[in-house]
Amino acid sequence: MAFSPIEIALIAVIIIVLFGASKIPELARSLGKATGEFKKGKNEIENELSDINKPGKESKPAEISSSKIKTMAKDLGIATEGKSDEQLLDEIQKKMIKIEKKV
Repeated sequence: MAFSPIEIALIAVIIIVLFGASKIPELARSLGKATGEFKKGKNEIENELSDINKPGKESKPAEISSSKIKTMAKDLGIATEGKSDEQLLDEIQKKMIKIEKKV
């Protein structure tokens, strides 16, 4: 969804009126930090998923991999009960794609 220049200007004026000109840099920094933290967390989860799926890597005991998968799923708000690791990995991947599209 693209905004027209008039809509962007109106939003900017509203932000200045609500927060004052002195608070805008602080808000921008906070937004930047939050975006950075989100991307960092997303990259960590993607790295863990790729490590789990890499063939030829030293295989870890199944319990460790399974517990990591369940922890990742729970962190993303996915119910884990009664689901296999493969089902959880599929749901994690779908959730990550949805999150990525939002950002």
